[in-house]
Amino acid sequence: MMRTLLVRGMLAGLAAGVLATVFAYVAGEPSVDAAIGLEESAHAAHGHHHGEDALVDRGTQRSLGLFTGIAGYAVAMGGLFAIVFAVLHGRVTTTLRPRVSAVLLAASAFAVVVLVPFLKYPANPPAVGQDGTIGDRTALHFGFLALSLVAALLAAATSRTLADRFGAGPGALLGIGGYVAVMAVCGALLPAVDEVPPEFPGSLLWDFRVASLGTQVVLWGTLGLVFGPLADRVLRPAPAEVAAGQR
Repeated sequence: MMRTLLVRGMLAGLAAGVLATVFAYVAGEPSVDAAIGLEESAHAAHGHHHGEDALVDRGTQRSLGLFTGIAGYAVAMGGLFAIVFAVLHGRVTTTLRPRVSAVLLAASAFAVVVLVPFLKYPANPPAVGQDGTIGDRTALHFGFLALSLVAALLAAATSRTLADRFGAGPGALLGIGGYVAVMAVCGALLPAVDEVPPEFPGSLLWDFRVASLGTQVVLWGTLGLVFGPLADRVLRPAPAEVAAGQR
């Protein structure tokens, strides 16, 4: 069963990757092109020629490269999603149908993996950020992501313990509240990163970040909605089994 769920999770991830790529191409690539234009203009103003050593031309980057990056990420997340789903279903989400569990898991994963780290360290377009701080910015982002994952796991374990004492609803609310409190403290303690040039258009930055977050919404939303029915077919008892159980 685990192998079947894994394959279906990867297929759901592929479907999510296709839709997310379309969204990113339509909503995100125009702002990327505009930001690249500003970056090249800035380099030209300082007497530098930027991008002459690029290994892949811009046309390939915004088409095949975009699809490869997003689809590869989505398929990998689909596989991990299926594994986590298989572990949780029947243990934590015992009273929910598989398709409901899948949607809730996708929403939770989006919040923990994407939304919370994005609120602290949002995505930036080209021409935003200093070349010398790329390593530090990357480490901060993934460090905050790791904290979010650990806090979510602890919150889930705590929530299940509290549910046995106070009920499922209050236990879940207390677990979510604990996660939010821990991440708020972590966000306040970690250093902020603000390297947006004063002359960079605020509307362009906003459009890019909205498109970046929207791409993730499409990806995780599609993953949950597509994987749920696929998992439901695997986990639903066969008619013969149901009939045997009613005898």
